[in-house]
Amino acid sequence: MTGSYGEELLRAALAGTDPDSSPVTHTEVIPAATARFAAWPEWLDPRIVAAYAETGLYRPWEHQIAAAEHAFAGRHVVIATGTASGKSLAYQLPVLQTLLHDHAATALYLAPTKALGVDQLRSLTTILATDPDFTRLAPCTYDGDTDAQMRQWARANSRILFTNPDMCHIGILSGHHRWQQFLRQLRYIVVDECHHYRGVFGAHTALVLRRLLRVARAAGADPVVIAASATTAAPAATLTRLIGEPAHEVTQDASPTGERTVALWEPDFLPEVTGENGAPVRRSAGAEAGRILADFVIEGARTLCFVRSRRGAEITARTAAGLLASTAPELAGRVAAYRAGYLADDRRRLERAIADGELLGVATTNALELGVDISGLDAVVIAGYPGTVASFWQQAGRAGRRGAASAVVLVARDDPLDTYLVHHPEALLRKPVEATVFDPTNPYVLKPHLLCAAAELPLKPDEVARLGVEAQVDELTAEGLLRRRKAGWYLAAGVEPHADIDIRGGIGGQILIVDTSTSRLLGTVDTARALSTVHPGAVHIHQGASYVVDELDLDDGLALVHPEEPEWTTSARDTTEVEVTATVDAQDHGPLHVALVEATVTSQVIGYLRKLPGGEILDSVPLDLPPQTLPTRAVQYTLTPEALAEAGVTEVSLPGALHAAEHAMIGMLPLVATCDRWDIGGLSTNLHADTGLPTVYVYDGYPGGAGFADRGYEAFAQWVEATAAAVSGCACEKGCPSCVQSPKCGNGNEPLDKAGAIAVLTLIGRTLPNPP
Repeated sequence: MTGSYGEELLRAALAGTDPDSSPVTHTEVIPAATARFAAWPEWLDPRIVAAYAETGLYRPWEHQIAAAEHAFAGRHVVIATGTASGKSLAYQLPVLQTLLHDHAATALYLAPTKALGVDQLRSLTTILATDPDFTRLAPCTYDGDTDAQMRQWARANSRILFTNPDMCHIGILSGHHRWQQFLRQLRYIVVDECHHYRGVFGAHTALVLRRLLRVARAAGADPVVIAASATTAAPAATLTRLIGEPAHEVTQDASPTGERTVALWEPDFLPEVTGENGAPVRRSAGAEAGRILADFVIEGARTLCFVRSRRGAEITARTAAGLLASTAPELAGRVAAYRAGYLADDRRRLERAIADGELLGVATTNALELGVDISGLDAVVIAGYPGTVASFWQQAGRAGRRGAASAVVLVARDDPLDTYLVHHPEALLRKPVEATVFDPTNPYVLKPHLLCAAAELPLKPDEVARLGVEAQVDELTAEGLLRRRKAGWYLAAGVEPHADIDIRGGIGGQILIVDTSTSRLLGTVDTARALSTVHPGAVHIHQGASYVVDELDLDDGLALVHPEEPEWTTSARDTTEVEVTATVDAQDHGPLHVALVEATVTSQVIGYLRKLPGGEILDSVPLDLPPQTLPTRAVQYTLTPEALAEAGVTEVSLPGALHAAEHAMIGMLPLVATCDRWDIGGLSTNLHADTGLPTVYVYDGYPGGAGFADRGYEAFAQWVEATAAAVSGCACEKGCPSCVQSPKCGNGNEPLDKAGAIAVLTLIGRTLPNPP
């Protein structure tokens, strides 16, 4: 190592490690980049230029002005550049210029998280405070944390409103007649961090935006959409799909960046510890990240540690604080967790502590991945690949803001995709970023939004034809939810559709998690996930404290918990059945049949495992919970028994081979689709009723599908090739969580046959035609 700042931090984290068995599989230094500046636009009021100068910004970068010029000229535009590249300026310039000179004009800002919206409001308020003329713009937050009195004030007085898609849907569009003054003068809609709108959340947000444009135009406005995104493939196409209208893009990043040292880190196997079915167990990514976080804090490095789950953030923060308590007790209190699900006061307190430097180390979910302006960070630790290359670079970009040198450490989880990436760094560090995947035509998403649109304004025949939603409108009419009249379709009496939509894609409503010892509300979880996460006996972690679930009341929407610190964790077990209802597309390649299908998945949580910290299974506890039915889309593939036998997969080994291949493919789907393995599910069987053959399904975990299975079908050959490489390249002998075991397997990872999985995947790869 040459001694750069990032490498010095890495050396500190590796202290005491045997150099011959280092967990670091790859390091790479990304050099610094210099800035390219542009002149302020001629149309910009000198008072705005002076305001930015007073806050220390004297010269904008080229990409900021290019995007601002598009927007001011009335063109929808997305600016897709790196983290900390000043994308906010691209929307602030046209918005401030327009609102300063048109005293009635308004603007609406949408962020995917409350933290980002609050941060952007804070940033804009700092600029506006430099000139008394700006005070009449009255920027204001309007979200779920805003009290009733402030909401009323914002509606009457604010000209720049900061909100999110959820509140835009339920708080503005559902009562748009109260917002006529604001909507009539709406000149700009800002969609920040638009790469975050993927899957079902993206589909919902797209339809909210299209409804917003529709209502604003009916009120007499014609707003311009300005979007900001992390670096992503085809950003203009993404914005076009979000709003249903053509858009321009700005992608050349002219901002300066500091030198960044990136390390890929694979935790060692734990000696003399075995997991399910005797498989070797690696030290968990969360525990390893917690140790690295503590080491960096001791070195005085301000560090963010991104963890995949809310629970993981809590455990990682607690691990780091515990290590610091024994080695540097004065620093133990300067580490905390931050995640979605906290109540508003807790979030604001933590945001202030992070911004002020009171906290040196923070373990967080992707709630802080987005554009919250946390300056001066020295390092980022990422506990588990975040699911997309775009998210990896977005999280990595939190470090080294303002051009300083920094370190980024990706700690691999015991997961096929993570294992693959730390041993194939080119697939992460030199792979183009993905396009954002979402499907606004999903009927389970589209139809409820059509009802909302009809509640806001009647659906006119030419509008229905132009949108191509005749079939859905006819179905809603036949169901008695819409009424056809001469002027178009109206919402039927008594139907109130807005409250039935969960923009975040939650399924079946929300469950409140309540501490019975204090009657305190700890947070929420959607009903479908509640069955596997807050079932009776489950261990739930909140802000570093452990709770055990006493009761899950689905009728009343309550999970009742009590404080307890058990030495085990819990994971649900379930059963699954898949019934094919339609074939969307199919391909035959000799003994291999691959199809994209519509299917009904029926699953039921039947119990849970209690696991000790080392991965050992303590016991299995049965549960009696109701089954859940999911209409969705899936990739289906079948192989003939003859071809499998020729590949060495016998009748005895077939169930384990297919099961292991299914697990590995689920783990690797995020390589080709912008999803998380927890967004998808699977089933393998040596004889399926619908096919009469050995069959594997990988399906979207959302009603109607989220586009992930579609993407897997499109990239099937690439998906299989990478999966085969991941499984065959794993160092374990018979299968482990790094290759074929799954953390969410409903069968306790039985049976699994690693060698058989390699044979199945190799057979598929050999059978598929070579790509052109």
